[in-house]
Amino acid sequence: MKDLVKKPFILLLVCLHACGGMTKPQNQQIVPSVTTVNTEIDRSRTNAIVLAAQRVSPSVVSVVVTQTRIVSYDPFGFFGFDDFFRDFFPRHTFRQEIKSMGSGVIVDAKGYIVTNAHVVNNATKIKVTLSDNRSFDAELLALDTDLDLALLKINGENLPAAPLGNSDDLLIGEWAIAIGNPFGFLIEDAQPTVTVGVISALHRDIRSSQSGPIFTDMIQTDAAINPGNSGGPLVNALGEVIGINTFIFSHAGGSEGVGFARPINEVKRFISEALGQTRAEYERLTTRLGAVVADINPSLRRRFGLAHTKGVVVVSVNPGSIAEKIGLLPGDVILIYQGKVAGSAASLKERLERMANTIDLIIDRQGEQLRILYQLK
Repeated sequence: MKDLVKKPFILLLVCLHACGGMTKPQNQQIVPSVTTVNTEIDRSRTNAIVLAAQRVSPSVVSVVVTQTRIVSYDPFGFFGFDDFFRDFFPRHTFRQEIKSMGSGVIVDAKGYIVTNAHVVNNATKIKVTLSDNRSFDAELLALDTDLDLALLKINGENLPAAPLGNSDDLLIGEWAIAIGNPFGFLIEDAQPTVTVGVISALHRDIRSSQSGPIFTDMIQTDAAINPGNSGGPLVNALGEVIGINTFIFSHAGGSEGVGFARPINEVKRFISEALGQTRAEYERLTTRLGAVVADINPSLRRRFGLAHTKGVVVVSVNPGSIAEKIGLLPGDVILIYQGKVAGSAASLKERLERMANTIDLIIDRQGEQLRILYQLK
């Protein structure tokens, strides 16, 4: 009787197994383990921004500047008796040292550092500290207040130089990474700070104040640039320096997402001129006319008093050359050659290599447009 009871139960189990009733559902979702999830998240943390920051941060330095100020003290000025006692009690004067701080970036392993001119202007002593806590006295090699750029030099070994990019191919909306040392006296740490945003706009012309200078062709970014970031690099997602952080628009002194950087291509030209390399650059652009031409840059604008910010300027004219015969002068801006716009010095030189029998130029000379038409013999 017991066997009879067991058999139907066994048959029932066999039937359920055959019909799939005892098997796992075929579409059952496999929940990943916590370890797997953490591994995937950990991999995603090392993104392009992290790699770019790691690549450039060792090249970012703190720049501590000491300025000496002459302070005059009048003990009776508070009471309004200054004019009465001036002849009897002369003012006391004394020297006062004031320290300020900014950022910079090593652009050459030989020890060349770029920062803002306003960071080191009127400095009596400049101290540079690297992210590895090494400190050096720095020499000021060149300063351009119009560009707000300065070139420093330190003597050291194994100096990490940042790779320099190309600011002519920037894209509005691409990642922008600002690296520097904000609030350096409050944060006693040589490690630079990283802030992230995008390229907000290009080729901005900004007046710093009602009567201040105009900063031309600036990069605009919403990456936070705080006090102390001035002179530090603006970096792209490839870890290349594309600009030098210069100033911000702010009502309260903090970052409001409107910052500006000097394009790195202008910085490169500034460095070349500071190191005396421009003569070779101009010689490479000597044309068949016998005129040495160059792309207009801030230095040449100041040198010749040019209103143009872009174009081709005549730097010099060789004696006895065609350029001298047709009346070209240093400072002339070549606007049009043979009916076509003279876009750059390199393209103009290339077109002049195929110079025809007739030279047809339109130039700007101190704001006046002139046409030069000359028939070669």
